[in-house]
Amino acid sequence: MSLDFSAITAASATSTTAKPIATDATKKTDDSAVGSQDYFLKLLVAQMNNQDPLNPMDSAQMTSQLAQLNTVQGINKLSTQLDSLLGDVTSAQSLQASSLVGHDVLVPGTTMALVTGANGSEAIGGVNLAGDADSLTITIKDASGTVVHTDSLGKQDAGLVSFVWDGTTDSGTAAAAGSYTFAATAKAGSSAVVADTLSTGVVSSVTPGANGASVYVNGVGTVAMSQVRQIY
Repeated sequence: MSLDFSAITAASATSTTAKPIATDATKKTDDSAVGSQDYFLKLLVAQMNNQDPLNPMDSAQMTSQLAQLNTVQGINKLSTQLDSLLGDVTSAQSLQASSLVGHDVLVPGTTMALVTGANGSEAIGGVNLAGDADSLTITIKDASGTVVHTDSLGKQDAGLVSFVWDGTTDSGTAAAAGSYTFAATAKAGSSAVVADTLSTGVVSSVTPGANGASVYVNGVGTVAMSQVRQIY
């Protein structure tokens, strides 16, 4: 006679659902594990009490069933430890992200802000190249979509490339301060190279989340902490 261990798992899940939800996740997991063990032992005792005297349960079968219970308990304990570890990592990431508030960062985007100051105008952008490029061209457009400036950055190695536009248009006039968009085109010989554009902005806030912290970048929006490519 064998013990149906799948019934133990199903009964344990039903018992856990019927109980009030605990505020402590660790306590809820422990209660579930204890419930599984109690249910298993009750079934095991009932099986032994009702076994056929001429065909009793052998010790190897009992040992196998006990090993299955220990496996389930081990998985429950591991799951609790992983949840705790994930919580620690998320907290550490949020703390790290909070240090970015007030700093300029490069994140995926196509916008750039032209700011005019005492030393003239300046707009910063970036490109992430998937491979080495023989040529990299930046095309900047105003709010109406009109091209105001095209800049050739020449040969560039794979990776992050940052650039600064001084606000001078192709016609030689000074562009007005404000928001602009830009695109990047890169080539290696006659083949195109993937060039992801990066926008710069100031981090104004941080939001913790189950999948990690996110930051709000002025002029860009909310982006995941993992998408921050460079910090100034």
